[in-house]
Parts: sequence; C-alpha cells; structure tokens
Amino acid sequence: MPPKVREVIAELERAGFVNRGGKGSHRSFVHPRVARPITVSGNAGDDAKHYQVRAARLAMEESQR
Repeated sequence: MPPKVREVIAELERAGFVNRGGKGSHRSFVHPRVARPITVSGNAGDDAKHYQVRAARLAMEESQR
C-alpha cells in the first residue's frame, strides 16, 4: 500500500525541506543542498503516486551528501 501524501510531506520536513507554498493542492519543497524543488501534489489523505515517493526519496538522499 502506498504512503499517504501527508507521510511524504512529513518525511521531507524531517529531512530539512521547507514548504515554499504552491497553487491548489500542489506544494513545493526546497532544501539548500538539493538543486531542484520537489513538488508534491494531492490532498493530505490521498495515496502518494509512485513517482512522488521516488522523487522525495532521491531528494532526501541528495540532501545528505
């Protein structure tokens, strides 16, 4: 079962990402050590898409280098 959008957001925030805001259900997260912002879309209770989970995990790995 895929994680919820709220869980992906919580993981990003624990890793030091900051919510820059967004339009509608889209949120853009930035980190000083990551080149590109990570966009997470969907309501908090929705299942996260596989590409959102993958992008968040890759960005968290990049932020630890």
